[in-house]
Amino acid sequence: MKPAYEHVTMDAGCSIRVFHRKLPRIPFEWHHHPEYELTLTMNSRGKRYIGDSIVDYEGDDLVLVPPDLPHTWASNKSIDSGAPQVAIVIWFSGDWARRLADCCPEYEPLRRLLRRGASGLAFGQEASESVHRRLAALLSQSSRERLGAALDVLCELADVDAAPLASPSAFDKGQARAPSGHEPERINRVLGVIDARFAERLTLRELADAATLSERTLNRYFAQHLGESVGKYLNRVRIGHACRMLADTSWPVSVIASRSGFPNVANFNRQFRAVKQITPAAYRKAFSGTHGEPQEALSLESRSPSLEKRG
Repeated sequence: MKPAYEHVTMDAGCSIRVFHRKLPRIPFEWHHHPEYELTLTMNSRGKRYIGDSIVDYEGDDLVLVPPDLPHTWASNKSIDSGAPQVAIVIWFSGDWARRLADCCPEYEPLRRLLRRGASGLAFGQEASESVHRRLAALLSQSSRERLGAALDVLCELADVDAAPLASPSAFDKGQARAPSGHEPERINRVLGVIDARFAERLTLRELADAATLSERTLNRYFAQHLGESVGKYLNRVRIGHACRMLADTSWPVSVIASRSGFPNVANFNRQFRAVKQITPAAYRKAFSGTHGEPQEALSLESRSPSLEKRG
């Protein structure tokens, strides 16, 4: 399913855009854009789709989405039926955030947040409550007050525990993905090998040799810069590739398992469920659902009038 392109416009004299969305229900709007997006969803219950991640959400749901990663929320029920469902959306440019970190050391946490958020992040209740407490400032008529509140939120989230969402291979070819150029060159070499040969049998020794590092040092670098071990990263790449084939093809699960680097289909099923908390068959069924409206007719036109829908 091809995601719609969403053109996000910034108001004159503004570095970020804050969008206050109120709806009876949040529709399935599979889309992407080149900005980072921090979204707090409130009074809503349903499914959240971030790349190849499909999970149930409810209550105050806080997520960071990286550039050009397709995503949507689709609600099936309001927690309080007498009130609208609400999404507070903050869009900002990664280049702008990095330049700010370059010239102002006080905002170095922005760089850490963007590095951690390369595959999307889901934050816990405590982080959601922190954003909730700043809603008045985030929705202020003063652009300076909105910016200050957003910067405080983003810097605070840089060091808060969060769960990674999409697999590295969830990005479309040609779009930004894990080898972003902000990690050390040695890690980039390993990421390139994994990206090209994930379906093969790859050993830690082989990957360490590609980086001219010891196995222990390579794992330490991965933990420092990507937040997980080499083995976990490789497994997420393989599972992410399988997710794309489950969503985009009708191939048998056994064929998808083999082409994703899992010669044993039983092991594939176990690994897939451990990562996605759902079976491959259930994942395929969930991603082919229409959520009550045809997927071919997805539209962003009902959103803010300052947003343009482009092909």
